[in-house]
Amino acid sequence: MRCYGNEDRSTQSLRRQALSRALRAPADVVVDLAELAFADPSLMLDLAMVARRLRKAGRELTLRNAQPDIAVLIEYVGLHRLSAVNVAPAPAPA
Repeated sequence: MRCYGNEDRSTQSLRRQALSRALRAPADVVVDLAELAFADPSLMLDLAMVARRLRKAGRELTLRNAQPDIAVLIEYVGLHRLSAVNVAPAPAPA
């Protein structure tokens, strides 16, 4: 799954279909955040909900390539502390 642009409460209904597909995936889910410019806590709460459901199914959620501001938000809301969530570090700038 890929998040890009701005994600906030006003775009929450637009991401429902992608989140539903992620829940039906037969394997672990990877979310690429490289192109996510802005997010508010509503996205993090949606990802937490997905992570909890994946954990019940024995799967995990990996967040990768988060921009620095997004990484701060992940830590602020505590998403990185959920047992089914892995946060892959963003690659170092070239």
